[in-house]
Amino acid sequence: MVHNNQIGEGAAIKRIGILAGEKSGDILGAGLINALKEKYPDAEFVGIGGPLMIAAGCQSLAEMDRLSVMGFVEPLGRLPELLRIKKRIETTFIDNPPDVYIGIDSPDFNLRIEKKLRAHGIKTAHYVSPSVWAYRAGRIKGIKESVDLMLTLFPFETAIYEEHGIAVRCVGHPLADNIALEDRQADYRQQLALPPDANVLTLMPGSRGGEIKRLGPVFIGAALEAQQQCPDLRFVIPCAGPEARAQIQNLLKQANVFSANQFHLVDDSHAAIGAADLVVLASGTATLETMLLKRPMVVCYKLAALTYALASRMVKIPFVALPNLLAQRQLVPEYLQSAVQVPVIRDEIVTFFAGRRDQDATLAEFDRLHRLLRKNASVAAADAISTLIEAPRGA
Repeated sequence: MVHNNQIGEGAAIKRIGILAGEKSGDILGAGLINALKEKYPDAEFVGIGGPLMIAAGCQSLAEMDRLSVMGFVEPLGRLPELLRIKKRIETTFIDNPPDVYIGIDSPDFNLRIEKKLRAHGIKTAHYVSPSVWAYRAGRIKGIKESVDLMLTLFPFETAIYEEHGIAVRCVGHPLADNIALEDRQADYRQQLALPPDANVLTLMPGSRGGEIKRLGPVFIGAALEAQQQCPDLRFVIPCAGPEARAQIQNLLKQANVFSANQFHLVDDSHAAIGAADLVVLASGTATLETMLLKRPMVVCYKLAALTYALASRMVKIPFVALPNLLAQRQLVPEYLQSAVQVPVIRDEIVTFFAGRRDQDATLAEFDRLHRLLRKNASVAAADAISTLIEAPRGA
């Protein structure tokens, strides 16, 4: 009979701690669990995850949504609950140590747990680099005390860890694995019932209320002014959910747009990007998705004035758009803060649809970067974690 986590001829069943704090981490975590199961079919996964990680076999000790807090103020109101969850996770793993603890993103929460567990001799890995290469570089010392292995999504993130003697591996980005290398614009247009030869502009002012409030009026105003010079333009706006849709509909009414045919509101952001000729969008992960779908873009970034004043003092990078960071040069236009104005964005749209800017070199670079990020991320991450698990402590 099998007892005490033993299988076969005395081989211990692997016990893996894993914690994700938000939806994007749940996606990464589920892929990682499935890849680790290929190596350790009987492994136990315990921690916190969302529906995808739970479906993959993770025993979740708390609801992942309770960790999904953002900004500077909201976490303060939830601090007692967050501290209780943190204590429960730490106690669980100190009392019954896993072979490894994997924190997925959520660095403010996970790195604290990792530091505590590592001090008790538990191996730790962190999946998704905090933005130490962009701001708060001093955190690197704390990271070195907290993690045995850092798994990054992008190649430019590895240098700072190598400089500080932290084991690091770039595993690529799952989006690059999941999005086809070939252009599927025709399929996405058919999906959204758009004519194959239409001039399609997709507007993505963001998914959160504050982003839509700051960027939505500029994007809609620029699109309407551009349409005066390019009458055959069609507009698509993906909506992240019911609240975002209502907010965008209200902005359209304020702009005197009452025809549903003029602005096509859809739920599928992936199809909205893929169907476009040009995408005007907020800076964020959507810029990576747009690059991987081989769509030209104009990137905008606008924060609340006080937040921007604070952030601009801390951030030490030349670009904000991921394609530009990956290329390490200005590959796509990006406009920040006060530069995000209707005439500026309108001129970008008009110039593009008038055919006055050659996109071939940009699209070729998109393809190169896509291939660079295509590393079978979940399997690569599982390989690196397996090596960590099997290595002698301190090796």
